[in-house]
Amino acid sequence: MTINRKDFSFVKDEVEAFMEKNKELFEKRIRDGRVKWCHGDLHSGNIFIEDGKIFIFDAIEFNERFACSDIANDVAFLAMDLDFRGFYDLSDYFVKTFAKKANDAEMMKLMDFYKCYRAYVRGKVTSFKLNDESMPESEKEKAKTEAKKYFSLARKYAALLNADI
Repeated sequence: MTINRKDFSFVKDEVEAFMEKNKELFEKRIRDGRVKWCHGDLHSGNIFIEDGKIFIFDAIEFNERFACSDIANDVAFLAMDLDFRGFYDLSDYFVKTFAKKANDAEMMKLMDFYKCYRAYVRGKVTSFKLNDESMPESEKEKAKTEAKKYFSLARKYAALLNADI
């Protein structure tokens, strides 16, 4: 098991409460054009730098439902990935700099929500490896540890969502 029932319920409840409380903010972001075709899979594994140029590749082009989202969702994915790897300062700098350059201060209100979503999805996808009969047990153990870390991060973000309620 990579997430226990208590943590699953906690994340679910906090996310649902946040979404209910922020309906107008989500609708406003749609009206303001903050929802558009994005990368959809923006994490450090899909970015490299060569000769001082940044290259971002492997966008989700095959599924509109995954690729069409709030810009904050793409930003949060990379920020969550940096947090996962222990680069909290870089994550914070990236988010704040992006929000400022994009003239999107509201993005900050959604970071923990989208980071929670991205960490949870990564935990879930990583957990799928545990059902792969062709995968060696050592790889399954590694996947299990990684998935637990993602779910733990999702719970951490979820705890921040409604702290002011």
